Amino acid sequence: MSLTVEAICAGKASSLPDGKRSAIVKSPLDGPAEIGPGGVAGDEQVDRRHHGFPAMAVHLYPADHYAWLREQFGDLPALSRPGSMGENLFVHGIDETSFHVGDRFRLGTAIIELSQPRQPCATIERHLGRKGVVKAIVASGRCGMFFRVVEPGTARAGDTLDLIEQGAADWTVRRAFHLVYGASKPERDELAELASLPRVSDRLVRDIRRKHPDA
Repeated sequence: MSLTVEAICAGKASSLPDGKRSAIVKSPLDGPAEIGPGGVAGDEQVDRRHHGFPAMAVHLYPADHYAWLREQFGDLPALSRPGSMGENLFVHGIDETSFHVGDRFRLGTAIIELSQPRQPCATIERHLGRKGVVKAIVASGRCGMFFRVVEPGTARAGDTLDLIEQGAADWTVRRAFHLVYGASKPERDELAELASLPRVSDRLVRDIRRKHPDA
């Protein structure tokens, strides 16, 4: 698998329409970007309680989902450019069934490792100005994904995201998302299997234990 990264994005905290502060609005960077254990250099995270984990350093929200969001919710002026869903990597041609927990990729000179799906929150709805977005994302599994940085490096727009090592072949991002964050009651054995994967994020394991304490 080799995918072109059309933009690498970062953002600073700003006020959403309701006055709350967030760094969900990101912009494409010019030139090379440093990618380290804390993510893309210059990218800010406001809610350190739910974000800021080393296993959630880099965020990818599939770019093809922008069209789906517009189909579901009409014109969305907030989706004006790459980075508008809080993603650091803007990539077409993939979705959550293409990637697996533990997949490793080379991006420029960096190596990143997929650690968990993204859990949607109310910040997305405040940013887009539409209610029901979180519910639609949960139902569809169009959630996005997070990566930890295994080897720091630099990358720029136009570089490729190249799969160098597959993770857990049975655990696509979408399967993990529906299991932990979906509406149906998950099987205890499945949760335990996901939590035991060697490359799963500590944040996802925490969410499994919190939401499903008997797993």
